[in-house]
Amino acid sequence: MDKRQLGRSELFVSKMGLGCMSLGKEESRAKSLIDEAIELGINYFDTADLYDFGLNEEFIGRAIQNRRQELILATKAGNRWEEGKDGWTWDPSKSHIHKAVKDSLRRLGTDYIDLYQLHGGTIEDPIDETIEAFEELKKDGLIREYGISSIRPNVIKEYLEKSSIVSIMMQYSLADRRPEEWFPLVEEHGVSVIARGPLAKGILSERGLDQAGDRIKEKGYMNYSFEELAELRDSIKNAAPGHSYTEAALQYCLASPAVAAVIPGASKIAQLQQNAEAVNAEPLNEGEIALLQQISKAGQYEQHRV
Repeated sequence: MDKRQLGRSELFVSKMGLGCMSLGKEESRAKSLIDEAIELGINYFDTADLYDFGLNEEFIGRAIQNRRQELILATKAGNRWEEGKDGWTWDPSKSHIHKAVKDSLRRLGTDYIDLYQLHGGTIEDPIDETIEAFEELKKDGLIREYGISSIRPNVIKEYLEKSSIVSIMMQYSLADRRPEEWFPLVEEHGVSVIARGPLAKGILSERGLDQAGDRIKEKGYMNYSFEELAELRDSIKNAAPGHSYTEAALQYCLASPAVAAVIPGASKIAQLQQNAEAVNAEPLNEGEIALLQQISKAGQYEQHRV
């Protein structure tokens, strides 16, 4: 699988990573998915300390222990919880980040993290302090690079201007094109986008709308009604007739020079294989991209702009 440079860093990630949140709580199944991903040429694995309250990191750590050097391991911090208590609180403080990275390193069974990401963020955060924490971790060799996971334009602009982030993880798909408004600014700063949710909860995959959850059937997805989603799928097939739904969806995201990788989740081997096959398929041509943009809504973030 082709690899792409993450920002201006020395990290080169497979153009599809594995979003590990969907690995589940059965370790043998999680390991089989990770093994298959590596076999398919995926070198980029994205997790977070919050996923199953650290269990996800533990599974990944044990699954990759003999292959660590070959992989790009990404995790996230900023959510604090206490054992035995329900829920979590947001904490982007330096003290928490310094503690969280040590906990993640222990669970992952490694002495460094390739990409450490702030798992959210608001404009009210002590952003300078948060950046300082990440820079210190980088200087100490505990992390190689850092980024943020955010869809808030005001937060994104602050980090682009003040920090040395190499990536921004954003929800991005043909059904949620809001990030495109900010791609020129992201590229201008030499930062890459990591596209999460590129299949829009399966809406844009072969699975389609028949298996959509009740919430999507009642309220739709983003600014699409359920009926509009059905129309969008029909239009995608007409706009890119030589591609499957999954191919069109993933190749659309990868067509942007701002995007380094897509990270669809996968809870089954067949799903993982289908996604990998789709990113290795023939890219969309300019005409197909233009048609897909015509038949989908561009959209804009309406909140957190300033």
